[in-house]
Order: sequence, then C-alpha cells, then structure tokens
Amino acid sequence: MSIQEIEQQYVVPLYAKRDVALVRGEGCWVFDETGKKYLDFMSNYGPNILGHGHKAFTETVQKQLGTLINCHQSFYNDQRAAMLEAYASVLPKNLNRFFFSNSGTETVEAALKFARAVTGRTQVISTNRAYHGRTLGALAATGVDKYKDPYVPMLEGFVHISYDNIEEMESTISEKTAAVILEPIQGEGGIRIPEKNYLKQVKALCEKHGALLILDEVQTGFRTGTIFGFEHFDVVPDILCLSKAIANGLPMGVTIVSPEVSEKIPKGTHGNTFGGNPLSCAAAAFVINYFKEHKLAEHVAEVGEYFLQQLQALESPVIREVRGKGLMIGLELKDRVTKYLKKMQDAGIIALPAGSTIIRFLPPLVITKEEINWGIARVKDALG
Repeated sequence: MSIQEIEQQYVVPLYAKRDVALVRGEGCWVFDETGKKYLDFMSNYGPNILGHGHKAFTETVQKQLGTLINCHQSFYNDQRAAMLEAYASVLPKNLNRFFFSNSGTETVEAALKFARAVTGRTQVISTNRAYHGRTLGALAATGVDKYKDPYVPMLEGFVHISYDNIEEMESTISEKTAAVILEPIQGEGGIRIPEKNYLKQVKALCEKHGALLILDEVQTGFRTGTIFGFEHFDVVPDILCLSKAIANGLPMGVTIVSPEVSEKIPKGTHGNTFGGNPLSCAAAAFVINYFKEHKLAEHVAEVGEYFLQQLQALESPVIREVRGKGLMIGLELKDRVTKYLKKMQDAGIIALPAGSTIIRFLPPLVITKEEINWGIARVKDALG
C-alpha cells in the first residue's frame, strides 16, 4: 500500500487530508515522496521557525538524544535550567515562573486552572473567533462553534464577546471574572490585529476587578517581529501561554506566570509527565539563543513587511484585504480559499486557511526575500 493508503486505513479521519505525502525538508522547502519540492509557507502550522534540517539545531538535539531524553520534574536537570535562564533573559521581570507541558492546548488548560485556583472564581471571558485549543477547557474558551458543537455541553463559566471591543469588555467583566483570555493577534480567527491600546485597556480592567489577563501566544510567539506579541502593545500579562515555535517543531509548551500567581497555586494540583524533558528543553534553549544571537526579530520584521507589501501589491479581483504582523500574514479573499490553496499547492506553495475565506502564511522565520519573491509569483498565478 502507498503512504496515503496506509494512513487512510488506520488513522481516525479527523483531518481533511491533502493529496501529498511529505518525507523530507531542507531550509524553507519540503519534499514529497516523488521528489517534488514545495516552498513551505505553513511551517507545520507555525512551529518550524528555523526551517527544516537546520544543521546546528539538529546537532544539539542529536547530542541530547544520546545523553538524556526524559527527566521527571521531581528531579532537577541541567537542560531545563539552561532553558529557564535563557528565557529569563528576555521576559519581563514579573513573568518568571514556568509550568512545562507539551502543546498549546495544554498551556491553556494550565492557565485556566491556575486562574481558577488563584482567584477562587470561575468566569472566563474569551472572544468570538478565538482559538485556544481542543481539550475541554481550552475548547470552552475557543470561540468557534464548529469545534465545540459535537462535544457539548461545554465547561460552564465561559463568556464570549467581540474581539477588539473595549466597550463590550467593560460591560462584561466583573468581580465574578477569574480571567480574560486573548490572543494578541487572532490567528485561526483570520490574522486580526487589535487597536493599539486594546490589550492595555483590558489589562487595566482586569486589575480593577481583580481578574487575571491570560495572553495566548501559542501562535504569535516569535513570529511578529518581536519575541513576544505583547511587546507591540505595551502590556504584560499575568499568565503567558507559549508553544508551537518554542522548540522548532519538537513538542513543548510553557505556561509562564508572575510570582504573585505562582505562590497562590496549590502545590501538587497539576502536573505533566513529559513536560520539561531535557530533549525539548535543549531544543528550546537553542531556539531562544539563536533568535537573540542572529537578531531574528529584526529579520522577521524586515522580511515580514516586505512579504506584506508584495501581497498588497497584487492585483486580483478576488482579494479583499491583506493584513499581518511580521511573518504572520492573512490574505482575505472574496471567495472560499479551498481551490486557491490547491492551485498554490500544485504550483509548489504550501499555505493554510484561517477560516473559509482567508489564506494564512506562516513561513519559517529564516525565509529570504528571494524565496518570498518565488512564492509571490506563484500566489499571483493561483489567484488569477
């Protein structure tokens, strides 16, 4: 049987499969089983920020793979300590207590549990179009009905309001609110960027009512031209969720809290077997150090603005709007995106949707202007 046939026979059919079997990657390119190459404008939904087959990253992971793969958090570990110190050097001083997990949805689950434990409240305010994950707590915070409808009833206490609407937030938050959870830029919801002062105003409302601000940076972390998306908005959350890009494709998540939040979380009430394992920590330490040493934030800001301008310059009757920050870009169409994604794939471009009418571009952060130009020419042809 072919690769496709084997997966079709044995895998629970939750994903709309593309008719391509990817078997290798090199830089910003991936290759299928026939040897055809594709420019990766998707980076596996965002994680592979250093591209594929990065030599120094691979050597780091291989070395740790032969040293110690796992180490439960009831023991101390050198790689975990190195990763913590690396992150402490770039985070605000009041975000310095870490909980380790393996994925974005797990970081959100931890954040929601911590908010309940710390405040003694149960109401969580989220927003329409928000995407926070698919475990039951994170799913309840998600503002997309198609993910939730098969699994109702949802966990109680979640309220959804309009994104980037401070008046609606002000009329909803109260002394019953445990937390407000937001993406600094909505990803799955269509690359929607809030007004400059929105997050800062929400933080002020949280402080007024004794609620916590959770920022879900599972997708925005590293990708927007700064290390953390909240840096664009002059705000620091009480709880920060990071995953996807943190270990360049290895499974890892961290929920980062302030000391004030940390000291109120009851000991022994949450845990994770694989969280903080030395292999992922070695990868994460490499990523953050590489990001700093190679000034990757500046590169992302520069090539991201170039990518955005090239897309905005395209003349096509199907384009409604182009928006983005850094290398997190959305191309909104007046039509459903399915057929255009297929045309792009046939031409050697892999991108992904954000809803039914938005093409989302999340390329590796090491992409060059030359590679962007190659891709733009094929996007133009696909859009007609």
